[in-house]
Formats: sequence, structure tokens, C-alpha cells
Amino acid sequence: QVQVVESGGGLVQAGGSLRLSCAASGTIFSFNSMGWYRQAPGKERELVARHSNIGSTRYGDSVKGRFIIVRDDAKNTVSLQMNNLKPEDTAVYYCNGHGLPGVARLEVWGQGTLVTVSS
Repeated sequence: QVQVVESGGGLVQAGGSLRLSCAASGTIFSFNSMGWYRQAPGKERELVARHSNIGSTRYGDSVKGRFIIVRDDAKNTVSLQMNNLKPEDTAVYYCNGHGLPGVARLEVWGQGTLVTVSS
């Protein structure tokens, strides 16, 4: 069974930094795309950042210039470096893996990790 597991959430003060990590297991292949989404209380899940297997990245408007996504296909991992955190970044962050060879529409979600930014 293909899975992704997040780690690295926690409590941080505004202006601080956190690094989230996500590791895929159950497959020897790399996802077509790996990324991070978040969901704050009462809000819809939104894109934070995505990284394709050909090197392109995409960021949500609210995190551009502050967050950096890094992908390591050799280890089948993706990480999210979050800098200059703001209280509005408080949310549950989910790792996502999209598409594998022969299973283009596969979506795999992690269980989520909570990030809390205090003011």
C-alpha cells in the first residue's frame, strides 16, 4: 500500500521557522507530483506548494517568498521549509502524492500535521 507520512509540525512564534517532512513508502517509483496542502479551522483545504517530477514548482499566493519546497526522488521525500511564519499559517498541513507510473490519477494523502503559529 502506497502511503505518505508527515512529520515536523508544532508550535512556533510568529516570525519563526519550521520544516515539515514527508516520506513516501510502498512504492519504488516517484510520484508525478508531491506537495503540501493545508486546512485551517472553518476553511477549505488549499494548496501550499507542489513539486513535479520534472522540477517545476507551484506555490500558493499567501506563502510565496516565505516557503520553499524541496523534493528528493532518491529518498522519495518532500519537505517544506516555512520561514517568517504568520498566525494565519496556522493549519493542519497535509502531504500529497499524485500519480504513479500506470496510475496517473492516484491520490495519496497523509494524516496531517498541525502547525500552530502564535502571535
